[in-house]
Amino acid sequence: MRRVAARFLAAGAIVFAGITVNASPAPAADSVTASVTEIRAVDGKVAGTLTLRSRTAVRVDPASMNATIDGVPATVTITQGRSPDRRTMLVIDTSGSMDDVGMATVRAATASFLKAVPGDVRVGVVSFANTAGVDLEPTTNRTAVQRVVNGLDSRGNTALYDGVQSAIRALGKVGDRSMVLLSDGADTVADDQIRSQRTVTKALKDEGIRVDVVRFRSTDPDAARALSTFAGANGGSVTSADDTKAVVAAFDASAKALEAQVRFEVTVSGPLTGSHDVRLSGRASGVAFTVTSKVDLDAPVVTSAPPLDIVPSVPGSVAAISPLAVPTRSWFPFVAAGLLGVGLFVMVAGAFVPTFQSKRQLRVGSIEQYVVGPRTLSRSENKSVRTPLSEQLTALGERAMTGRRFTSWVARNIETADLPFRLGDWFILSLASIAVGSALGFVIIQDPVAGLGLGLVVGTVLPQLVLRFLAERRAKKFERVLPDVLMLVSTSLRSGFGLPQALDGVARDAAEPAAKEFSRALAETRIGTDIADALDHAALRMGSKSLRWTTMAIRIQREVGGNLAETLVTTASTLRERESLFRQVRALSAEGRLSAYILVAIPIFLFLYLTVVNYEYISLLWTRPMGLLMLGASIISIIIGLIWMRRIVQVEV
Repeated sequence: MRRVAARFLAAGAIVFAGITVNASPAPAADSVTASVTEIRAVDGKVAGTLTLRSRTAVRVDPASMNATIDGVPATVTITQGRSPDRRTMLVIDTSGSMDDVGMATVRAATASFLKAVPGDVRVGVVSFANTAGVDLEPTTNRTAVQRVVNGLDSRGNTALYDGVQSAIRALGKVGDRSMVLLSDGADTVADDQIRSQRTVTKALKDEGIRVDVVRFRSTDPDAARALSTFAGANGGSVTSADDTKAVVAAFDASAKALEAQVRFEVTVSGPLTGSHDVRLSGRASGVAFTVTSKVDLDAPVVTSAPPLDIVPSVPGSVAAISPLAVPTRSWFPFVAAGLLGVGLFVMVAGAFVPTFQSKRQLRVGSIEQYVVGPRTLSRSENKSVRTPLSEQLTALGERAMTGRRFTSWVARNIETADLPFRLGDWFILSLASIAVGSALGFVIIQDPVAGLGLGLVVGTVLPQLVLRFLAERRAKKFERVLPDVLMLVSTSLRSGFGLPQALDGVARDAAEPAAKEFSRALAETRIGTDIADALDHAALRMGSKSLRWTTMAIRIQREVGGNLAETLVTTASTLRERESLFRQVRALSAEGRLSAYILVAIPIFLFLYLTVVNYEYISLLWTRPMGLLMLGASIISIIIGLIWMRRIVQVEV
């Protein structure tokens, strides 16, 4: 086991090292294209953001930079700091022509983009088909972005212009703003194509929004013309892509462009107004680039620039209303993976933990070998050889379960369900379920408080529900076969057998679980227990009222005399009639029970559905105090309603 564990640790270390070791520097790109945005006058200088686009990551050489304003050389300085507020929108075509293959490509490209984009960039999602709308406001929660994109499907027409307009509105008025637009065709919704195209292009140019276009599987000249116009508004790019690899590469290039952004300041000799041509040139990772932009400086002069290392929260954005949102690059996935590993290990270890036996039980067991002889063992008694680790885990669980209120309930249900566990085993499995539930909460909900809460609920409630379900299922099965068992005993008595011999025949020939329980009752009679008391013990283990009535009939017959075979036949007939009446009542109350199940399931399934399609909306339930209060109140209301409706439809027979 040590060698196997060492191999697993070594393999894990190799995988971890392969993930965490930094890759070697990328070779210089073949070409670099540049664009400038967010240009404004700041204290006698012209400042803005320089964005470099290349197939690989590049870095500007500040010493190589030159600048001119209207052809007049000017001093330019480069600051590696970036805009304090950067946003980008993924504008996705979800028309019917995209089909399932196209949407799968979009999901893969989005996943790659989110891994490459800088952590401070807020990413939003806009989709367009028959209509267009903002599916997700710009946010730093990468998991939410991927979840929204994964929920998109293709159908309908192509409202291209409406989609770009929606993205412009979502990006706001300040900061460095850009969008990645993927479409496979021209607009098919707008009444006036030319006018709509001009309106959208003017809005992009006025707002200074850079558009990187990915033309997917399209040869439509109208689409090519419109998309190229959008990209040319502020120095964006156009990429033609026909497969997933090309789309992923285009999305990665857009993310790397955000990573390569720098701030520049051009010193001017006097105040500037009106339109001017600003030209910047230099080298990035050894590759020369030049960019020229006509800027309008008639806007009010900005007296000071905001700090470069602060990312303010924008009212209405997801980041501002989600204080507990987990960043994409965080330690929670590692914690989740660790908890999953520990939970699965403890679960597997607990599943094979053998029965805990005290010294007294060992002494009694050694005596029973000579007094009782061989007997049929239940699954809870038939254990494998213990290992030191399993002994320690089981002993720890036994000590933890000793003296607790629910210990007797757990022990009784384990015995009724005939599970191969003892109390210590059950305690270890409960701990494992808590660990696994917490890990799943971290991974799914991406919130520490909600994840821990889910883990506690799963670890404490779910094992108890499963145990109760297994115990009740076996008890009901015992009740169903009991009338047939009584008829078999009655037939044996009429044939001349005594009651012990008749019960022995039941232990050999009856169906489970009756055979095992009557076998245990016979084993008790062999060590001196009265047969009626042994049957009472079986009735207590199985929670069987019918067997208690049968035992009472046997006691009365033994005291007053009579024909026991006829008594058992009458008892069996009574039990059959009672079972028939019980099933009739269940059939009559089925509508009420089904209504109760549906009313309880509706809010739960609606919660899960909203978690998938609109995570930012539903996450307010566990990221805001009022949401937590509402969530707790709803859970309490569901429990009260379930108990109430259960009482209404429950009819004792």
